[in-house]
Order: sequence, then C-alpha cells, then structure tokens
Amino acid sequence: MKVKVNDDACIGCGACVAIAPEVFEINDDGLSQAIKENVSEEDSDKAREAIESCPTGAIEGK
Repeated sequence: MKVKVNDDACIGCGACVAIAPEVFEINDDGLSQAIKENVSEEDSDKAREAIESCPTGAIEGK
C-alpha cells in the first residue's frame, strides 16, 4: 500500500499520527507527512484507519 498526504488539504490535527505513528509524522510546517511512502502489510490496517479518520480527507492510499 502507498500513502500520500495532500499538503493543501492537511490541517495538522495529528489524528493520523496518533493512530499510525509508524506511518505518519508531523513535519516542521506542522502538517502531517508519510514517513514511508510504501506501507508494510503489517501497518496497512492502521494506515487505512488513519485515512478514514482524517477530518479533511487529506490522505490517499492505494
């Protein structure tokens, strides 16, 4: 699974980091970013949960 955060839509609420800290982090601009673009199988459930929990829909996963 690949994940990407849309900087224009992200508000930096940190929900994704709270749910999947092994996949997301808050960058120097206060916005979320993917730590790794390719998410391992074991982290994919948490990544999907983070995608669904994003209040602005800023995270996409394929």
